[in-house]
Amino acid sequence: MDLIKPGLEPELDPGFAPAVLANRAFRSMVERSGAAAPLKIALERGGGLRSVYETVVLSPDHPEAAKNLRYVERLVKFLLWQRGGWKITIAGPAPVADFIRQVYSPAGERAFDCEFMGGVYGQTFTVEHCAYEDAPEPNESAVPVGRHLEGCRIGFDAGASDRKVAAVIDGEPVFSEEVPWDPRNQSDPEYHYSHIRDAFRRAAEHLPRVDAIGVSSAGIYIDNRVRVASLFRGVPKELFEEKIAPLYINLGREMGVPLEVANDGDVTALAGSMSLGVNRVLGIAMGSSEAVGYVDAQGNITGWLNELAFAPVDYRPDAPADEWSGDIGCGVQYFSQQAVIRLAPAAGLSLREGSMPGDRLAEVQEYMKAGDERAAAIFRTIGRFLGYGVAHYADFYDLEHVLILGRVTSGEGGQIVLDCAREVLNTEFPGLSGITINLPDEKSRRVGQAVAAASLPKV
Repeated sequence: MDLIKPGLEPELDPGFAPAVLANRAFRSMVERSGAAAPLKIALERGGGLRSVYETVVLSPDHPEAAKNLRYVERLVKFLLWQRGGWKITIAGPAPVADFIRQVYSPAGERAFDCEFMGGVYGQTFTVEHCAYEDAPEPNESAVPVGRHLEGCRIGFDAGASDRKVAAVIDGEPVFSEEVPWDPRNQSDPEYHYSHIRDAFRRAAEHLPRVDAIGVSSAGIYIDNRVRVASLFRGVPKELFEEKIAPLYINLGREMGVPLEVANDGDVTALAGSMSLGVNRVLGIAMGSSEAVGYVDAQGNITGWLNELAFAPVDYRPDAPADEWSGDIGCGVQYFSQQAVIRLAPAAGLSLREGSMPGDRLAEVQEYMKAGDERAAAIFRTIGRFLGYGVAHYADFYDLEHVLILGRVTSGEGGQIVLDCAREVLNTEFPGLSGITINLPDEKSRRVGQAVAAASLPKV
């Protein structure tokens, strides 16, 4: 498929090829060709729930039908990490289904995705084909989450570079703190248990009693059990199921109160919905990685994965690679502290070698405080990434509001990111100019997820 140069080029990353522009150009080309073939992508996840996405491709006998393959593969990749699934059904041209089956196999380019999704859902990952008219029907489910503010609560936000905790009384924080830690490189489960327990106890010291604990954490959680999470990827597999999977359940028992865990992206969206008093909210937390969550028009969460750190936003063939999955052009390299660190050399900033990623982000933010134009260029670049990213996300979510927070948005850099993202939407996508992008106040940017997390359990 053809790559489209952005009208507002990110100054420190001129090769950026926005997914949204390439996808829209491809669909426009298909419509003009007079040889459009309808196609549906169905993704089945746990409990028989199913998402279905509809698009068009070139008919198999069109001379440029080979362009279908890259277009659909990137769509499948995005949908897989947005919505989740252990079985993909391609309802449309057979060559497209054959290609997806080859790529998303244990021996294919997307072997990581194949193994990961199979592990999440406890099923062998499968790609099937059927005729368009035989496509499976969607079966979605949305549930309310959080918004319980009564009583004395603890909210905990587990990030990869720091852990945040808040003590909350009837919705008002009375204590909050951030403590650096390094969970991803720790193989001993006791490290994780003791750090989280310490955070709970420190918050409890500021409350007359503890009624409930809510946890916001990167990863996938089912019934408060850890299924997959990068925070714990240093723990050997033989210890994971015994010590890590029930970690939060055990901590809740020890504390003697109800405890509920939610994906940090969903808590980000919940924080936005609560603070803005609106729904149809996409929350994007730019921290050690990119965490995304979504609150629908009814104020519910969808049960989708929303792990957009793994979802492609840049289609150039030499885009930066994600260190975990190995795939290129994915959100983590554009909307996290990894983006800041990646762009620093292009800006002419030399950061301390060997220091923690969070410390290198703090270095750049110190340059920003001092009025250094090189640091400002980094945040302008990320802002333009975000503008095109939000436009791309709007093709997959029913969006009205976007809330950005996390350590990358702290300080003056956050306002620059916001302004540049708005500029891209207003200039390049006038039809999306009604989408508001919001930045909470400084305190909420840093600990807002912990406060929203406190509202998760119903007492």
